[in-house]
Amino acid sequence: MLSITWHAISKAIGIFVSSRFHLMLMLPFQSILPLSFFSFLSCFMLSAVLQAQDESPYQQLVWSDEFDGSGAINSSKWHHQTQLPNGTSWYNGELQHYTDREENAYLADGHLHIRAIAEPYMDQGQLKQYTSARLNSKYAFTYGRVEVRAKLPQGPGTWPAIWTLGKNIAEPGGYWYDEYGEVPWPACGEIDIMEHWGTNPNYVSSAIHTPSSHGNTVNLGGTMLGDVFNTFHIYEMEWTPESITFRVDGNEIYVYEPSVKNDATWPFDEEQYLLLNVAINPDITAAFSESEMVIDYVRVYAEGPPAHAYYLITQFLPDGILLIWNPPPGAESCEVRTGSAGEGDALSTPVANADPHYLFTGPEVFSQAGDYQWRVRCTLPDGSLTDWSDYFEFNYTEQWQQFHSEAE
Repeated sequence: MLSITWHAISKAIGIFVSSRFHLMLMLPFQSILPLSFFSFLSCFMLSAVLQAQDESPYQQLVWSDEFDGSGAINSSKWHHQTQLPNGTSWYNGELQHYTDREENAYLADGHLHIRAIAEPYMDQGQLKQYTSARLNSKYAFTYGRVEVRAKLPQGPGTWPAIWTLGKNIAEPGGYWYDEYGEVPWPACGEIDIMEHWGTNPNYVSSAIHTPSSHGNTVNLGGTMLGDVFNTFHIYEMEWTPESITFRVDGNEIYVYEPSVKNDATWPFDEEQYLLLNVAINPDITAAFSESEMVIDYVRVYAEGPPAHAYYLITQFLPDGILLIWNPPPGAESCEVRTGSAGEGDALSTPVANADPHYLFTGPEVFSQAGDYQWRVRCTLPDGSLTDWSDYFEFNYTEQWQQFHSEAE
């Protein structure tokens, strides 16, 4: 049976918008035979989502964080905002300190974890009973599409948010403040891609804050989801010169498109940056101990063509492990690199004639039990190299034992 994981599919959604499944057409017939109906269905579902995204003019991935690795966040991409803006507290009566500790923001299992914790914590001369993290992106942009795949914290009083602010906001402690901070909120503009209040479980909302309407803004929309705590959902915002559209899992929930655009209604012709945080509201319950927002990826797309879609797949056979990919049109050769998960590449294997698959029949890299990864790149007719694909990760022991037992 062809091994396609939902994690791999979700990693592909959003980066690869071309739904050309050359892959299946080029595989040898015997390689297609083990493909299960579920795997075919998965591919067609992916194709449908990609086709819907293809309608957007913003297809070129220009900035992202896939949160690979473990430990501290990538400081070249994110800034910990910890300074209390008014010297004593955060806005809206929030009860937390934001810290730069790994206890509150860390990488693990290919995800970013922003954890709110009930604990006494002294900072800047203020004692508070909760800690969390608030991250500013060190990337800002004007117009584009943002996608964030996330699971949300649970419990009354929790307030996770995925949002943007104008780079020109005059907010001490923010990453862009020293060089660009000129205007107060809400003149800078605020785009709330996703907010969730723990007192209203599973209801997520999107909103716009401008001088014409802010705070309890009238410019908002929302939707009820089945499970935001244990299930990843994709929160999306598309920002054009005319409108701002919000979607969850590809479904539109709100469009902001004022008929009159001026400084009061549309402060959105200047760069915005991303924020990720979990706040603690005054209605937090005494039973709360900790909870976290888990983010699989953050991606920003600009206007332009998408990257090539490799669609990596791993198939386990009785006589080896088949690595499958979709080479770009006209590719003359490809290179496969394999290694232990999270530890880079241990073995490089050239593949002549740009064959769309390679069968490992000996121990080579997969010499013992463990988690492994592989990736591929190809040589184009002009001699240039494509970018490396994303890694595909799999567990060698469980899958190999399963297929050996079936073969016997």
